[in-house]
Amino acid sequence: MSEIDNETARKVAKLSRIAVPESELPALASDLSRILTFMEELNEVDVEGVEPMTSVTPMRLPRRKDGVTDGDYQNRILSNAPDAREGFFAVPKVVE
Repeated sequence: MSEIDNETARKVAKLSRIAVPESELPALASDLSRILTFMEELNEVDVEGVEPMTSVTPMRLPRRKDGVTDGDYQNRILSNAPDAREGFFAVPKVVE
């Protein structure tokens, strides 16, 4: 990978919506270059057959039961509505 120049660093900062003073562009370009170099090193690692993981400790994340429910909250939710009709929120018509 080629080195990131100041112009590319400026474009990255602009796309990221980060205000970077002109004097700090060389440091940003250097940091971005090091990050890309590290990513290239990671690409060289053979990960064939390695399971993806969410944590460095071998633990299973707690999961809730996957069940379909309507929540049975319709009356409680509609009680907060300024206008409800036939089990739905009623809103003013905005398109003719």
